[in-house]
Amino acid sequence: MLNTIFPKQFDNVFRGYKMAIWILGLVVFVKMMMGFNSAGLNPWVSTQFVIKNADGIPLDSFGPEAASVIVFMFKAWGLGLLILSLLGILAIVRYRSMIPLMYLVLLIEQIGRKIMITLGPIITSTTVDNSSSAVPINLIITLILCFGFILSLQNKKNII
Repeated sequence: MLNTIFPKQFDNVFRGYKMAIWILGLVVFVKMMMGFNSAGLNPWVSTQFVIKNADGIPLDSFGPEAASVIVFMFKAWGLGLLILSLLGILAIVRYRSMIPLMYLVLLIEQIGRKIMITLGPIITSTTVDNSSSAVPINLIITLILCFGFILSLQNKKNII
């Protein structure tokens, strides 16, 4: 299994199920859209809109300095998502043996954020915020990533 995740060289040979490639493409697309929106690169959706509505953070209740730091942190996270997405596209298009590693990296990012929010929850004026629309979306993405990761580790006889 470790040789599948960390091959000696990255090439365009993928030994897992073809569905794993499609699932990774879907997740990479979703992450890329999240990155565009969070980084403020989407001309139709502002970073502040994402922070307030998708993540449920009361940005207007903070002072201007704190709000600007929060917006910057979301933009930096969005840039990170874009970079991960570009690596995912590179894996799909050119280095398919890298697909299991990309699944692992994306899973670490997803689960790591969940652990961070569990250990240090975002507290609003009313209660701990676990009710934002991002919670079920992230759970679904995590489950899809787990399924795709398992498919990518399976060794098929016909090589793609």
